[in-house]
Amino acid sequence: MTPISILFLFVIVLVFGIALKRMSPAQRKRPLIVGLITLLIAGLLFLAATHRLYLLGVLLAALLPWARRLLPLLIRFLPSILSRRQSGKTTGATGQTSRVQSALLDMELEHDSGVMHGTVLAGPFEGKTLADLEEKEFIDLLAYCRQNDADSARLLETYLDKRFGDRWRQDDPGARQDDAQPPPQTDSGAMTDADAYNILGLEPGADRDAIIQAHRRLMQKAHPDRGGSDWLAARINAARSHLLGD
Repeated sequence: MTPISILFLFVIVLVFGIALKRMSPAQRKRPLIVGLITLLIAGLLFLAATHRLYLLGVLLAALLPWARRLLPLLIRFLPSILSRRQSGKTTGATGQTSRVQSALLDMELEHDSGVMHGTVLAGPFEGKTLADLEEKEFIDLLAYCRQNDADSARLLETYLDKRFGDRWRQDDPGARQDDAQPPPQTDSGAMTDADAYNILGLEPGADRDAIIQAHRRLMQKAHPDRGGSDWLAARINAARSHLLGD
């Protein structure tokens, strides 16, 4: 390969890696599989174009002794692996996500793991993902949210609690001022059907049973007693009530 082609390949891999980093774990699976298949096909085409396909045979011959050793182990542990996968399916591993949006933040909650991901919609860190921010930047963002939008402040506090526990509160200069000077209350507006479905992680038109199950699953992750917040739990309850007419 020429130096230019190597540099081009390096840039592609770097851009692909950055794109994967910005995705949630649930979103990475498909692009990663497609990328690996594409890389494999590109490698085969390169070997064919340079008349080096014989190297593939050499590699397979070198791996054959290892394959003979690993095959019995694979056969031995395959039933256990399949059993674990099936167990994950039957215990509620759905891959679903919920989306909650405030004036300043767009947040995503994974149903299975309870992990949260978010993007800043406005303010000094507009366009950045929360995963890319440093702790000091989180404190600055939280101060901005408290000054401009109460819902965003509560949502960010929930994220910080899940990611850092109580440690971040020790560095929060505004923590003691919250009781004396609470952030301005904002009107989130009437919840729409689209908002409710996004919060519960459901497709429009989901039936009553799906709504109840999604609500129950989310409350197990977002309830204040389980590391969630009153505000987030209230939004989940409001979404259920809106769709079911309770």
